[in-house]
Amino acid sequence: MATAPKLAVPISQPRLEPGDILTPEELAQRLKVRVRWVYEAVHGRNPLPCLHCGRYLRFSWPDVVAWMRTGRG
Repeated sequence: MATAPKLAVPISQPRLEPGDILTPEELAQRLKVRVRWVYEAVHGRNPLPCLHCGRYLRFSWPDVVAWMRTGRG
């Protein structure tokens, strides 16, 4: 008798709150840097993680914090 294949259990990710998704201007304000720095960091050697929403950029605050903790920021 054949056994049913095991299904992978999805890894739960932390839930994002509305305040966790930031515009470039909001991110710059939180980091106390210029907005230009944010755009340059997105296109740098170790790119700042961002979400592309059409032509707009949005940033996940938890992802940005993790990026800074790796020493890339």
